[in-house]
Formats: sequence, C-alpha cells, structure tokens
Amino acid sequence: MMPRLGEKYNIEIETISKPPEEYHTDEYFELDLPVAPAVMVEKEIVVEGSGVSEKKLVSVIQRHLGLSKQESSGKGIIERLLKR
Repeated sequence: MMPRLGEKYNIEIETISKPPEEYHTDEYFELDLPVAPAVMVEKEIVVEGSGVSEKKLVSVIQRHLGLSKQESSGKGIIERLLKR
C-alpha cells in the first residue's frame, strides 16, 4: 500500500525496520519516535502500535498536501465538470 500511495501522491515514503528488541531501548525512546509498528505523515503520528486503514492514511496524506476530497477523487476534470 505505501509504495503505491507514494507514487499516487508523488511523496517520499521512508520505511524504518529494525529488530524488535531495538525498539525497546533507551536510545530509541530518546529519538521521540512512535512505538512500532507505526505510521507517520511528516511529524504527525497517524497510528502507533498497530496497523492503519488505507482510507485513514489517504485522508491524512490529502490533508497534509492541502488536497480537497474532490481534487483527490481520482476523477478527471471532465467528469468533475459534468457533475455540476
């Protein structure tokens, strides 16, 4: 899901993967990062300690990019104009 959303919205996706025991060290907590597994968009923690729905993640990405739901609906301009 993440690579596809990165391509769709032309955003960089960074994945950090470590052995589970490294997420429980003092050094990790000093980084002020969320408890893994987690998803962040910029500095906003979308979900921490569990998975995330694509719908919720898309909503947060759109908000951070300043997109309205209409702009990001995937419909072409002709389809949007005909709906008026």
